[in-house]
Amino acid sequence: MRTKLLLAICCATLLSASCGAPETKQPPAQGSQTQAGSAEAVKKPDQPVKLTVADVAGNLQLTQKAIEKFRDDHKDLVSSVEFTRSTAPELPGKIDAQQKAGRVEIDLVLTGTDALAAGAAKNLWEKVADNARPTLGTFEDNLQEPAQRMQKIAEGNGIIVVYYPSGPLIEYNPATVPNPPKSAQELLDYAKAHPNKVMYARPANSGPGRTFLMGLSYLLGDKDPKDPKGGWDKTWAYLSELGKYVEYYPAGTSAVMKELSQGTRDIVVSTTGWDINPRALGQVPKEMKTGSLQGFHWVADAQYMVVPKGVSPEKRYVLYELMKYMLTKEAQAQTYDQGYFYPGPAVKDVPLSMAPADSQKAISEFGRPEYAELIAGNPIETPLDANAMVAAFERWDREIGGSKVKK
Repeated sequence: MRTKLLLAICCATLLSASCGAPETKQPPAQGSQTQAGSAEAVKKPDQPVKLTVADVAGNLQLTQKAIEKFRDDHKDLVSSVEFTRSTAPELPGKIDAQQKAGRVEIDLVLTGTDALAAGAAKNLWEKVADNARPTLGTFEDNLQEPAQRMQKIAEGNGIIVVYYPSGPLIEYNPATVPNPPKSAQELLDYAKAHPNKVMYARPANSGPGRTFLMGLSYLLGDKDPKDPKGGWDKTWAYLSELGKYVEYYPAGTSAVMKELSQGTRDIVVSTTGWDINPRALGQVPKEMKTGSLQGFHWVADAQYMVVPKGVSPEKRYVLYELMKYMLTKEAQAQTYDQGYFYPGPAVKDVPLSMAPADSQKAISEFGRPEYAELIAGNPIETPLDANAMVAAFERWDREIGGSKVKK
């Protein structure tokens, strides 16, 4: 994704106990109340509302079924849900224009840390972690420890819904790369010896791309991994040199995986989810392998639900209830999916055995046993804060690969 990031997605149900919601310390129930950081009080709608949900992170693959279940179980609150999809770089400008026009048409955004950071820089998001507190209670207590850290860096701008240690990993074709690189220097050496055979996507719109961008500072021993402006001398030099042997940078990760599948690239940058899911879906050959590089630190990623400023009090009431539901174990178990954000759940004690049967089958067949040891045996770092991430994206676009990005 994305030290302070922004983030969001939790979800809600009026009957949390019946849905298996984790116990939280709830403040006294209140009807219509003024929320911190909001101009208007939330208000239970007199009639069901239509929600528009914009996904810029592929998050619906993990959460759409749960959102639809909430809709179906709460017909008194939700009449319908419209799902839209766009890219992370496009969304902040669209939200900004709607807010300036006084007509916010998107009620909920599902995003990774990229659009969260960009939107926070423009002050687009409401402080949902504060505003929804009467509904969500102390939800942070029920998160996994790394997910708790990912929630903190949101600075109240969103609620975490899924988490994974992410990467950066390399993924490669063992038929063409029998001796894969074991260090960042060996990866660079491979790229020099095999021009145009190494690839990663533009970091501003790619989870593996931005994880690689942030992870290099640990792999290379940079002065300050949290300071891309003053502490990444080795990283920027490395990326500049590597770029000489990269033909182009796709605008998203799917194109990278297509290139790997077609055999036009030998090594690509990946994550646990981008390794498992495309192979489970048959988009990448099952025999592809992954590896980590010397000095490896995980750079965690998360996806969130965020609420743009300007959403009506009635819709915000419903959204907070949705968030509450999305943090139940029932909803969290759905996020294993086909390994897209492996493992997926942000909440504690949601084992794979709770996941749907098709999720269990996919991860059993396409998961990698070594991931458990890799997760347990290496540090898990949080991403850059919002300002630093935006600065890193801008510098990458300006100095490294912006002129070679291809949609």
